[in-house]
Amino acid sequence: MSDMEMLKKMLRAVLQSNKNGVSLSRLQADYKSLTGEYIPHKQMGYPSMEAFLHSIPSVVRMERSRMGEVVCFAAVCKETAHIAQLVARQRTSKKAGCSQLVNCQMRVKPTTPFVLNAKPRTSLRQPDHTGRTGRGVTHPGGRPGCYGDHRQACMRDTQPDGRVTMPQMRAPSMQMKKAPVQCERSDKRLTLPSRFQKEVHAHLSRNSQQSSVPAAPNESVPPGKPRLPQSSGYNPQVVQNRLKEVLNKHSNGFWVSKLPHLYRELYKQDLPMDALKELEHWSHICTVEKPCSSNPSERLLYPSKDIHQTKAPSLPPARQKSYIPARAAPAPAPPPPAELPPDVKLKLAELLGKYSNGLWAHALPKLFQEAYKAKFPEHVLSDLSLLADISTVEYPMPDNTKKAILYARAAEDENRNRLDPGAGPRAREEVGRRLSSQAVPPLAIPKEEYPSVLVVEAASTNSVILRYIGEGYSQAQEQLEDEMREFYGQGGARKALLSPATGQLAAVKAEEEEEEEVLRAQVCDVMADKVKVYYVDHGFSEVIGKRKLLDLHEKFFRLPFQAAKVKLAGLEPFCQEPAVLKRFESLACGKILLAEILQREETPLVVLYDTSQDDDVNINAACLKAMQDKSLENPLQVNSTYTNVSVTNVCSDGTIFCQLPSRGLAKLNEILEKTEAYFQSQVTSEFLVSRPFCGKCCLARYKGKWSRVEITNLHGSRVLDIQFVDLGVPASVEVIELREIPPPFLRELIAIPPQAIKCCLADLSVSVGSWTPDAVMWLRDAVLNSTDCSMKVAKLDTAKGVVHIHLYTSKGAADAGRSVNRQLADSDVWKHQKDVFLSSRSPSRAPAPPSSKPSSPPPAAAPRAEPGKGPAAPPQLPPLLELPQAGHNMDIYVSVACHPGHFVLQPWQDLYKLVVLMGEMILYYNKMEEKPLSVEKNQIYAAKVENNWHRVLVKGILTNGLVSVYELDYGKHELVSLTQLQPLINEFRQLPFQGITAQLAGVKPRQWSEEASIVFRNHVEKKPLVAQIEAVHEATQPWDRKVVVYLVDTANEEKDIWVHDIMSEFADELSKAA
Repeated sequence: MSDMEMLKKMLRAVLQSNKNGVSLSRLQADYKSLTGEYIPHKQMGYPSMEAFLHSIPSVVRMERSRMGEVVCFAAVCKETAHIAQLVARQRTSKKAGCSQLVNCQMRVKPTTPFVLNAKPRTSLRQPDHTGRTGRGVTHPGGRPGCYGDHRQACMRDTQPDGRVTMPQMRAPSMQMKKAPVQCERSDKRLTLPSRFQKEVHAHLSRNSQQSSVPAAPNESVPPGKPRLPQSSGYNPQVVQNRLKEVLNKHSNGFWVSKLPHLYRELYKQDLPMDALKELEHWSHICTVEKPCSSNPSERLLYPSKDIHQTKAPSLPPARQKSYIPARAAPAPAPPPPAELPPDVKLKLAELLGKYSNGLWAHALPKLFQEAYKAKFPEHVLSDLSLLADISTVEYPMPDNTKKAILYARAAEDENRNRLDPGAGPRAREEVGRRLSSQAVPPLAIPKEEYPSVLVVEAASTNSVILRYIGEGYSQAQEQLEDEMREFYGQGGARKALLSPATGQLAAVKAEEEEEEEVLRAQVCDVMADKVKVYYVDHGFSEVIGKRKLLDLHEKFFRLPFQAAKVKLAGLEPFCQEPAVLKRFESLACGKILLAEILQREETPLVVLYDTSQDDDVNINAACLKAMQDKSLENPLQVNSTYTNVSVTNVCSDGTIFCQLPSRGLAKLNEILEKTEAYFQSQVTSEFLVSRPFCGKCCLARYKGKWSRVEITNLHGSRVLDIQFVDLGVPASVEVIELREIPPPFLRELIAIPPQAIKCCLADLSVSVGSWTPDAVMWLRDAVLNSTDCSMKVAKLDTAKGVVHIHLYTSKGAADAGRSVNRQLADSDVWKHQKDVFLSSRSPSRAPAPPSSKPSSPPPAAAPRAEPGKGPAAPPQLPPLLELPQAGHNMDIYVSVACHPGHFVLQPWQDLYKLVVLMGEMILYYNKMEEKPLSVEKNQIYAAKVENNWHRVLVKGILTNGLVSVYELDYGKHELVSLTQLQPLINEFRQLPFQGITAQLAGVKPRQWSEEASIVFRNHVEKKPLVAQIEAVHEATQPWDRKVVVYLVDTANEEKDIWVHDIMSEFADELSKAA
């Protein structure tokens, strides 16, 4: 493969991973992050990058954005079209044997692993040896130390008898001033080793984001073989704290032989055997009683007498990881005067059960009061141990013991099942399948968050038939059908099924003009000379002649039935509405879509997306809109004038949202008033939104009143973005602010179309994009929240859903010269600039973001530096991330992987803390007004990157108003607008920066090729792994620290994968091939 062809493949991979395109100014940085090199356009004879891209239209399609910036998109080619144009060979009820070619230019949805299940993580399985180039002794009894739970055993220092000794701690290496010398790279393109060719080519030919990462691969439990983390080298303090919780739940005592089972059920770990031997010595924790028996396991275990007499002070949560700094633990609180009444505890358990991904403790009083119309017992917040039997507690923010998250105990297993779709046996689709002495295994739900699916049909939105696409699913099905065609094509293999029985599996001949297909089917009904069969892999039924039935050979029982049934979220009350089903058939049937799996159960709950167009289409939301009553819409007409117009929002791009008097608005206000009274009369928690998803319609408060909202984006499980659909106002809120629409009013509210009309001022469009901040502020001051405006429709742009209007601030509008349009155009603030970014550097005031404040104000924060002034003293930096000493293990997650010489890791067990922090930052900064800010290089700020707020280091300030920043928690480089920076307040400086730069140990430093980088990324990026620390290079600044580590993938129970072995073998084979 030539250098040019390889460059095209890598460039296409970069572009395909960004559905919204990559700006020309950012393309080089993205390409370098993937390959480790820049695009050498000058070496290929092109004076500029743009000229080079114009020369390869088969790879790049360039467009100019509204802001005047050149944006690059991936062009579709035959080589990558197999992702988007899948030949599904799907049979339909209309023509049973006809192959169907499904064309769908499908774009994958980027996933954010672990965000939706931002809960504390258990330790990963630790490796047992050091691989092919092993550096230590393989120990038979114990495991190497994991920094996550104080397993201090070291591979180097394990004794032959399995006993663990503390390693000789050596001082970490100091930061090297010079980078390691890189080996010179030959200009000659090396032949790729055959073992790795398939892996590299598969990566190049697919979208780099195609395969979503399982939420926790190393925590998966294969069916029939539950695996729990081992516990050698255990921490007694952790086990003692957990034992207290077990005894608290079983205060009347239990047999010691039951303790391992109880411990495993609660903590998903085996109880260390050494702990069983030491129970008698833990008199401050428990009392061991020996009945008259010689069996040592027949002992009774009771809580310690001291525990019975005195309530234990509030303790850190049982799952609190031992490497968390001591300052993060909550301070002991005085015991409450009395236990909680059982009915109060039951109500609190019900509240916690509604939020399986955790609930802030400080939110309990408000929710309790609203749901049960009773006062919350405030003393519970000062002693959360009162809730120990119904919840576990986590403290995600260091030095802030008042910020605690409560997790319902009953929800732990549910969350694990979501992370591990293969855990535990499922009886789904197995009932009635045991036929011919064979059992067909159940179909496993894909581990990906967004698996590709082929939609077959739907008689109800609660029973949508589809097929999963990919390896192990559609590919395995095609291989099975090929084998069946070959098998039954042999004359001797044809064995007719003479006496079919209802429920029996059979092979069915489906004659074609060219060849004969054989499909798997199940007999549904037996008639005189015909039978009704259900094609178990294609999802439809058909009546056929008995002569087509053949005996299904036992070897074709191994593959699960491929036709799966799912339920569409949000459409349950309208599951059989003809309008909904008709809309679904037109939007989804016969297409390849993406399915977001919300709930993994017998019939999975999903949201379907069509990503074949420029904008994603939420199929669930689109079907729900079919229930809207068109007679309640506002039929706008060109040149018509409308009075009593209320301007509800002015966006930063000049877009205006208006409300017009109408039947729909009057009916909406009436129903919302009834809803308010209904909520006041109900004593229940059933209206709390426990499972949010994009496109969901619910209620939230706006200026003290309930209003309809649609969820537009999720930032984890607790923070989300919403749109007030009747006001055109976006906001970021916590999930506890949302309420379900009460069933008595659901149909009426869904039937009313959104009452916010999206408008723009006619003749005032700005070609380069957003308006200047001064112009937006002028317009807001003039018309926002005015209720007596009038407007004249100039144009209806139905394609974009925008109405071009002339706006007037008085009812008697007639003179175009008095319109807001003309006043703004004649004002000094209206300036057409060649580069709108320059306006962001102006000291003039900036507009507030178009967000409302439906939830509580931002949390109290330390005073910030005044805008426009540089910091008088060095800002407070977070504490350093604690790293284990050399030779010890650490559970990590690789967020960025360029090549073995440079990647970024995060502490695996603290990922949930980062998600919580980013959620708090979104709530805080999205409610702030933009203010002029003097940005300085090498200083720390908060920056908005896409829809999230990150802690960043400013690396450079460009002349066009863009700023180069480095994400300190993820290790990524980004370009953002200067207006997207805010001061990082002290509250968000408590958690250590989570991104640590790393280098792979066990391999020689070199200039890594693109192929080697791809192999490395495939094995480590976006995965939880175990890192064994080889060296820690300290530095003056936390972002300059570097670790040298061995990486081990322990997801496979049978063997450990040492990444340095793979890379060493790859390098050796490349050298031989050269």
